[in-house]
Amino acid sequence: MNPRPLRIGITCYPSVGGSGILASELGAELARRGHEVHFISYERPFRLPTGPRVFFHPVQVNGYGLFKYPDYTLPLSVKMAEVSRDHSLDVLHVHYAVPHATAALLACSMMPLGRKPKVVTTLHGTDTTLLGRDPGYGPAIRHALECSDAITTVSAFLRDETLRLLSVIRPIEVIHNFFKPGRPRRSRLAVRRELGLGRAAMVLHASNLRPGKRIDLLLAAAARIRPRQVFKLVILAGDSFAPFAADVRRLGLTGRVVVREKVTDIEEYLQAADVGLFASDSESFCLSILEAMCFGCPSVSTAVGGIPEVVVSGESGLLVPPDDADALARGVESLLQDPVRRNELGQAARRRARELFSADVIVPRYEALYRRVCELPAPSGRKRGSAGRKGRLG
Repeated sequence: MNPRPLRIGITCYPSVGGSGILASELGAELARRGHEVHFISYERPFRLPTGPRVFFHPVQVNGYGLFKYPDYTLPLSVKMAEVSRDHSLDVLHVHYAVPHATAALLACSMMPLGRKPKVVTTLHGTDTTLLGRDPGYGPAIRHALECSDAITTVSAFLRDETLRLLSVIRPIEVIHNFFKPGRPRRSRLAVRRELGLGRAAMVLHASNLRPGKRIDLLLAAAARIRPRQVFKLVILAGDSFAPFAADVRRLGLTGRVVVREKVTDIEEYLQAADVGLFASDSESFCLSILEAMCFGCPSVSTAVGGIPEVVVSGESGLLVPPDDADALARGVESLLQDPVRRNELGQAARRRARELFSADVIVPRYEALYRRVCELPAPSGRKRGSAGRKGRLG
């Protein structure tokens, strides 16, 4: 007999970004598998779908004059405790340690014994690589992690950085990101027509445009691709692209760069892309590369952070040294000039995404983790506490 479905609370940053997208997709997949999922945040997450067994509980943030800055942690913890109590949650799964893990621990301290949910904290990057270095945050982050019932990171790179920077003594499990592509609403031809591509290749970049994404380097690389008329750079921007408009003009890229902001139907553009281009100087995983891989689109990207866990250079994409616009440009040129190789890399990328980073591979690992920390039996046919299929990455 299979065990009962779980009741899971999820808190993430709702803005456009890999952590919020991953959390939303995870919640949707858990609901499809019969679990009850409650999202708790100040806004509805960017890609959170509507559907049965998915609920959203908004946190009201008040700007009291007593505080110089509005406080989010305390009202979040109160809402977490309220939802946990009213819906008998088994797990609070928080994405980012700051302030979500701290709020979850405070929420649990408000709950009576025997009704406290377990706290699972997933680290996505800056809570370790940036805030973990800050003496004003590091000790609080370390405490939140040590008090969590389980810790996961989205890459082995991030696990190792967390251990190095924060000296966490608790076990950390690596559970990579996943992506489950939806069916595009429009045809590839219709999207290319909308973008005005004509016979030009589509070089795709998707990100929240934050400093670590190195949009300056991305545009510098695009300006060095020759000949220019063979491509257009399509940027799916999670924030306003206006700060970079002057760079486009300065580099002579007017007419070569097309921007679409806050796109929800990302699959429409992924299906039309020929090559991905990513110039980050720091990445814990880079979900955008995986999204392109799912549509057979190979990427040229910098070999930083967790990206080499996603892409095998020369097999499923191309990796180049960081901060090297020429190397990025030459990589894109090589794939645009050799459609046979581009297709081979793209098909290998699609297989790698399916075998290692699909929902069918990753979501059961989270389910197993939840049941393990809750000391609940695993579904029939699987050993209790099994981490699920791990693939080559382990």
